[in-house]
Amino acid sequence: MKDQIKKHSKFLSLLLRHKPETVGLKLDEQGWADTNELLLKINQTGRQVSFELLDKIVEENDKKRFVFNEDKSRIRAAQGHSLNVNLDYKPITPPDILYHGTIAKTAELIQISGIKKMQRHQVHLSADTETAKIVGARRGKPVILTVDAQRMHKDGYKFFQSDNGVWLTDFVPSEYVQHL
Repeated sequence: MKDQIKKHSKFLSLLLRHKPETVGLKLDEQGWADTNELLLKINQTGRQVSFELLDKIVEENDKKRFVFNEDKSRIRAAQGHSLNVNLDYKPITPPDILYHGTIAKTAELIQISGIKKMQRHQVHLSADTETAKIVGARRGKPVILTVDAQRMHKDGYKFFQSDNGVWLTDFVPSEYVQHL
């Protein structure tokens, strides 16, 4: 069952973060999809996803990637979009230090050119080293970088926090980044 949930979660990420057109799904400007339409479109691909299974995927996802609205009639990805969506997060004051998990090769480039959003909507940062380590380990041996978020904030950079606790900003210049 756990493998099945992971498989469906990855497909859900594809649809709600990157390519809703894969199944003909429409997202609104804030990235919301109608829950019933999503289930219909997923099931038309031959997958068997009930509302109960979708609810379980949302609740049990270790990174809390997905959120429902209050009555669960709509669903969206909390962050990580490559699509142009307006998540309507308000700027907030970050903690003094945030963390970014990567690999050695990328860390060297970051020291020169900063942390870029690349194909994503924004740069993802975490409030703890353990999360950063997990993120970095997806591509190899993790390297944890510290970001002087408070100094960035004082220098005018905006920070946001997604529904699942991920810290977001548009760019982190290299002068704010250090190896842990």
